Amino acid sequence: MAHRTIRKYKDTIVEEELIQKILKAGCRASTTGNMQLYSIIITCEEAGKKALAPCHFNQPMVINAPLVLTFCADFNRFNKWCIRSKAEPGYDNFLSFVTAAIDALLVAQNVTIAAESEGLGVCYLGTTTYLTAKIIDILKLPRGVVPITTLTIGWPDEQPEQVDRLQLDAVIHRETYHDYTDEQIVNAYREKENRTDSRQFVAENRKGSLAQVFTDVRYKKDDNVAFSNMLLAVLKDQGFMNQ
Repeated sequence: MAHRTIRKYKDTIVEEELIQKILKAGCRASTTGNMQLYSIIITCEEAGKKALAPCHFNQPMVINAPLVLTFCADFNRFNKWCIRSKAEPGYDNFLSFVTAAIDALLVAQNVTIAAESEGLGVCYLGTTTYLTAKIIDILKLPRGVVPITTLTIGWPDEQPEQVDRLQLDAVIHRETYHDYTDEQIVNAYREKENRTDSRQFVAENRKGSLAQVFTDVRYKKDDNVAFSNMLLAVLKDQGFMNQ
């Protein structure tokens, strides 16, 4: 309930003992069939962070945070174990990618909770799946490994307000999914649309509604299609699209 997105960090290192503590806690996350189909790449050297920054649209916290953790869906390790054990892996398909991606996201959220419980701040970078091919090159990820999400972690140098969330009745369904009436949609988004920062966001972007800011500015169809095609190409190159 205290979660905040932290983008500014103090110039203080995170001690290795604490890093190990939050990573161990993170790796206690649930995982499909106890296969642990993920790997975590730790980037803390300035050169590495500067190399990654353009992959995240040069957001300042990528360089300023003491730690940048890239969470990857990883069947490379499991496949090698299977082959070495004279077992034939059959994980060169889209379902296997989704399975490994879920594992990676579960461990990332566990790391987030562990880090915040120690007073650290975090920021998820949704840009990870936009330029996956470049991240793969920088981090030298082998076939069978795909970056899924990234966390910046460090000691907070800000205390921002919590971002808004929809009310529970907008996202919870009992027993089966109940599709939304027009009135329910209006009620679900009324509070978000009426926020001062939302109204300012709309005005700054010269749009008629908050939804138009999302569809026309932040997450445009052309961009979505382009990044989708790039990701699909990466999945094929990394061995997850065989039939």
